[in-house]
Amino acid sequence: MTEVRTVSVDLGARSYDILIGSGLLSDLGHWLEKVAPKGKVHVVTDENVYGHYKNHLMTLDRDASVTVLPPGEGQKSFDVLQSLLSDMFAQGLDRNDTLLAFGGGVIGDLTGFAASVYKRGCRFVQVPTTLLAQVDSSVGGKTAINVPQGKNLVGAFYQPSLVLADTDVLKTLPERELKAGYAEVLKYGLLGNRKFFDWLDANGNKVLSLDPEAVGEAIATSCMMKAAIVAEDELERGARALLNLGHTFGHALEAEAGYCDRLLHGEAVSAGMQMAFEYSAAQDLCSLDAPQRVEQHLAATGLTRIADVGEWLGDTDALMTHMGQDKKNEGGALTLILARGIGEAFVQKGAPKPEVRNYLQSLI
Repeated sequence: MTEVRTVSVDLGARSYDILIGSGLLSDLGHWLEKVAPKGKVHVVTDENVYGHYKNHLMTLDRDASVTVLPPGEGQKSFDVLQSLLSDMFAQGLDRNDTLLAFGGGVIGDLTGFAASVYKRGCRFVQVPTTLLAQVDSSVGGKTAINVPQGKNLVGAFYQPSLVLADTDVLKTLPERELKAGYAEVLKYGLLGNRKFFDWLDANGNKVLSLDPEAVGEAIATSCMMKAAIVAEDELERGARALLNLGHTFGHALEAEAGYCDRLLHGEAVSAGMQMAFEYSAAQDLCSLDAPQRVEQHLAATGLTRIADVGEWLGDTDALMTHMGQDKKNEGGALTLILARGIGEAFVQKGAPKPEVRNYLQSLI
């Protein structure tokens, strides 16, 4: 095991650490013991992850049980939530026991929400196995399931007790999943850290090739930025909304795609960030150079661009309806995360719907 980087999320009595390093899974029982020295452990994972890492779960040396789900966004539903809760009741779990989310963002979101509602709250630990989950969804306590009205519209803010990000697990990911996760890494540079964006411009392909130093730096920097924002605004009343750069457009694309594997969350966010910068430039909020730099970086790293999502841009009315369901909206008015430049994102409340509609229409 190499050096372990520790990023702390400072939330008073609910503070916790994010551990980042190579080979952490080999000592999973040791790390779990530090935050949950007693009680049962119920692992929630999916078939793909379980196939790769079930032997690691055998080393927990605890009274452990497991729920193995099919992979995919479809697991974030009321039906699957109810089934998982039934498994937890069948195992006789109490509030001092621990749920272990062992998988990507879908598993983390579902497991965290189950932990938040089971007997009004039990401990849970995140072991994210995708780049996207390691830098974003496992950190900050957002938990949710999807409903027909939109993505992540039923959920809770509920913090884990520990996040364990083993960089070695990224070696099992398909290239497409890595690139989807890298979009969330890029997001941190675009929203508030021009220096990090410039570093990614020089090192992005090293990150994607899983160069140990580059990928460790990318994950640690992303987590430090998110931890600072979450500590300032845990419940997303202000600055935390910046973490949704590209997501309002991206979630609308996902909804149009039917939350299918043809458009991964990170791919939608990647195109959505380009859309946010293009719309900002169209509104004279930033120079044309900014969206051009964004598109150049997306092209250089092989990430999803607007040109790649054209089949889901054809129905402007549907996209506007999806955007109208966004959780950040207030009083029926759109809230968008826009940019004055690279590393200079801001929250625009009451975004003019006619202007947004005109921009979306221009993409057809």
